[in-house]
Amino acid sequence: MITVNSTTKSLIVFFMLSLLFVGFSSLGVVGEEVVVGVTGPFTGPNARVGSEIWRSYNMAFDDINNKIGSYDVKLVKVDTESVPEKATRNYMQAVTRKGVDVTTFNWHSSVSVALMDMAAKYEIPHFFGGAATQVILDKYHENPEKYQYYDSGKFWPTPRKLSVAYVTTLTEAVEDGVWEAPTMNVAIYGENTDWGRSFGGAIAQQFEETGWNVLSKDYFEMKQTKFYPLLTKWKEKKVSVVAGTSTVPSSFAALVKQAREVGLKGIIIADGLGWMGEWYDLAGDASDYVLDEIPQFASKEAKAFKERFEEEWNVKPSASSSGLAFDGANYLIKILRKTYQLYGEINSETIQKVNHYLVRTGDLTYTDGILMKEYKYTPESSPDPVVGKNFYIYPVIQYHEGEGTVIWPQAWAEGKFEIPPYLK
Repeated sequence: MITVNSTTKSLIVFFMLSLLFVGFSSLGVVGEEVVVGVTGPFTGPNARVGSEIWRSYNMAFDDINNKIGSYDVKLVKVDTESVPEKATRNYMQAVTRKGVDVTTFNWHSSVSVALMDMAAKYEIPHFFGGAATQVILDKYHENPEKYQYYDSGKFWPTPRKLSVAYVTTLTEAVEDGVWEAPTMNVAIYGENTDWGRSFGGAIAQQFEETGWNVLSKDYFEMKQTKFYPLLTKWKEKKVSVVAGTSTVPSSFAALVKQAREVGLKGIIIADGLGWMGEWYDLAGDASDYVLDEIPQFASKEAKAFKERFEEEWNVKPSASSSGLAFDGANYLIKILRKTYQLYGEINSETIQKVNHYLVRTGDLTYTDGILMKEYKYTPESSPDPVVGKNFYIYPVIQYHEGEGTVIWPQAWAEGKFEIPPYLK
């Protein structure tokens, strides 16, 4: 008879439990985890936009029970606070303390420019940032190997690819006799950020190329809310168009309202006025006849999402923030599933392989979005998405009582460009 002492018994039990643990792990019973860092302005002047981004990502991942294969998905916030320096600090903490495997979205161009270096340093792939600035493309193409983690880093094309729609809309209105512009003078404005300057520079060039006269470019701090001197200057110069952008709802609404107060006789292009769900509560009827270029909740799926968002969070969503975030989240889910399918494990290295060899090349696109027909990247477009009628495109809308009417392109038009009564 073989006798087993207590020490040997303990070793046998430990050995058997170890085998059992390994067996369960191989079957996916013991949970593995992938940590997704959702990047956005969750505090600071754009916290309202950040809340829409965060809620939309949670909705998308809730739909799959936060599960990809044997992996649990954990969403963590990477708060940019709308400041590049604070964003890089919080990004570093997300990587070193929270173990982020992949990051996604973001809002500000200046923040994205800074985070490109952080992604390269830590070799963390980033997907679908809302930043539009041309600076990101220039930086990427200067060293594509270093910045390969931003292969699919933009979910908002550079301004020159979209802002031309405004110029086309107004130029056609003048040429067709719909609008007798008293002058061909234009004033450019915007927040003093990479985004604001990129948009301003792009649309100024496009106006000049079509025969308009750009008289000034004025950039202001993000939190500015008093614009009377600037608006008075534009009024004295007899501008027929003022065109610009801001990411801070309170600042943008103040500019639009004060333009009416000083009696500015010009068409206002306010790119991004409707980025936040409650923008009309801030701008009111001063926004009537203002032009904007943003996606709309037009499809059946988009309307269903909007209704669901309002039911779950009791606030109105914006297509530009919550809608794009929801599409970005679902595209990321598709990428993570493909990663698991190909490699059996999900981590920064395997995700980046899918990013670099499948997403960037146009082989892994997303066609089930609520806003665009197809989200696609190619070696020629990256890190921008492909822009076009059947891909990524925004319509030009004109606001009336808080609702946007599509006026361009003609194939999508719900109405015609209307001249404000105070210009007649």
